[in-house]
Amino acid sequence: MASWELRIGSLRVYYDVMDDPEPLVEIVAVGIKRGNQVYIGGELYDL
Repeated sequence: MASWELRIGSLRVYYDVMDDPEPLVEIVAVGIKRGNQVYIGGELYDL
């Protein structure tokens, strides 16, 4: 899905970092983790 994952409590932010032609962070998805499952847009997502 994405190269990086930021964890903030139960929130998960999935993002990619690009250097060329200029530095850029692209947010791919934001989800909520419940137990061993992550929900993105209200739907269960398999990691």
